[in-house]
Amino acid sequence: MVQIKTPEQIAKMRAAGLVVAAIHAATREAAVPGATTKDLDQVARKVLAEHNAKPNFLGYGGFPATICTSVNEVVVHGIPSDEVVLKDGDVISIDCGAIVDGWHGDAAYTAFVGSGHSPELIELSRVTEESMWAGIAAMKLGNRLLDISRAIETYIRRQPKPGGGRYGIIEDYGGHGIGTEMHMDPHLLNYVDRRRGKGPKLVPGFCLAIEPMVSLGTPKTRVLEDEWTVITTDGTWSSHWEHSVALTEQGPLVLTAPDGGRAKLAEYGISAAPDPLA
Repeated sequence: MVQIKTPEQIAKMRAAGLVVAAIHAATREAAVPGATTKDLDQVARKVLAEHNAKPNFLGYGGFPATICTSVNEVVVHGIPSDEVVLKDGDVISIDCGAIVDGWHGDAAYTAFVGSGHSPELIELSRVTEESMWAGIAAMKLGNRLLDISRAIETYIRRQPKPGGGRYGIIEDYGGHGIGTEMHMDPHLLNYVDRRRGKGPKLVPGFCLAIEPMVSLGTPKTRVLEDEWTVITTDGTWSSHWEHSVALTEQGPLVLTAPDGGRAKLAEYGISAAPDPLA
């Protein structure tokens, strides 16, 4: 069953989404050479406390931290640690969420630590982020879940990979519904699998976390002994971008973007829905 939200409930999710955006801004500034991933977790905890919000990652299935900090070949679910010290040239993906009045927000971004990153890595992050926006632009009334998956995959496959070959669209992880829980139906693949059918029709009140994960090599992953950290099986580096999005009668509202997605959606000729908290 897909949880359909009322406009009032979407407004509460927008409040949670803005807390997530604040965490992103603070952790991005703190992700510098010499910082530990545990330092970034502490930054996120401070932002949550300042907004009287709760973390939705901490304790989720036993996860021991407030945010996920995934460095280089780690795709997702990296555990913050004093032992992981960021170095010049690293790439880190930070995934985090917040709960406000029982409603969830969830988003992720990839950041470059220091300088000296190869054009290949810069392009990897760009392609991953833009594929997310292509998926968000496909979140239209009357479309189906499959249309979002198709838009993400199509964008990635049309981008030439520096040095040749193909980007790896991570197969085992994808987007999801979000609302009174962080992970809800439906599961959203970042590629087309016709065996799953077209999926549900997108209607007002439909809310999704759209989150492509892409590597420079394989789409395959494995989980480390900590039972959380997910890495690429070939050791290639990866990127992860995510936004929580609500579909309204007036169009999509990107709940975790400070401007509601207005600027990026305009590039697709789409008007973002009015911000209920503006």
